[in-house]
Amino acid sequence: MRNLIIFGLMVIMLVMVQFSQAQTADDVIDKYIAALGGKEKLLSLTSVRMTGSFNVQGTDVGVVISRKQGVGSRADFSVMGTENYQLVTPTKGSVFMPVQGQSAPEDMADDQVKAGQIQLDIQSPFLNYKEKGNTVEFAGKETTDGVECYKLKVTFKNGAKMDYYIDTKDSRIFKTSTKINVNGEDVDAATTYGNYKQNADGYWFPYTTNSSRGETTYEKIETNIALDENLFKIN
Repeated sequence: MRNLIIFGLMVIMLVMVQFSQAQTADDVIDKYIAALGGKEKLLSLTSVRMTGSFNVQGTDVGVVISRKQGVGSRADFSVMGTENYQLVTPTKGSVFMPVQGQSAPEDMADDQVKAGQIQLDIQSPFLNYKEKGNTVEFAGKETTDGVECYKLKVTFKNGAKMDYYIDTKDSRIFKTSTKINVNGEDVDAATTYGNYKQNADGYWFPYTTNSSRGETTYEKIETNIALDENLFKIN
């Protein structure tokens, strides 16, 4: 009898811990959504075009990123007199980099496509995440790069996984981390986000991002503009 009581208490405690974690994850997400202007504001975002420059090894590269909710994401790079792009849609991904000697677009690797498809949800993967088929696990607090953050481990409907670090002070994304396959090896890919500002339409964006490849600074971020769906087709 005593063993049954102990077992029963253990089951109850386990359920309570799981419930507490789920509640904590949702609390963090609620604060994050509020910091970006609220649910209705995010739901009104349909497209975005980000214009800036990418600094790699001391060289500035012009970049324009265009995204349409659920339709496609395209990054255009102007490098050494060549026009290059990376393109992701709900079904595939392509890359065309003549600066690297490519003469025709090539398909992206599957894990790169899955990672890129995360960017198709410009309203935020946390918004109505359960209905979208995403799962979120609260992983406690963690200090990363000197910033105290809540850590959320997200598994997306397409199988991609990413860790999000939400700044405990302002409830905005400070860092993301995932693994990508490069030449047959899984490597960590982390990006930090800063210089959050509201654009002309009142949407909040990080105007500076940093990764192992370099720093990107955006001079202009336009929202809810007309983007021709042909932009997301392979040239």
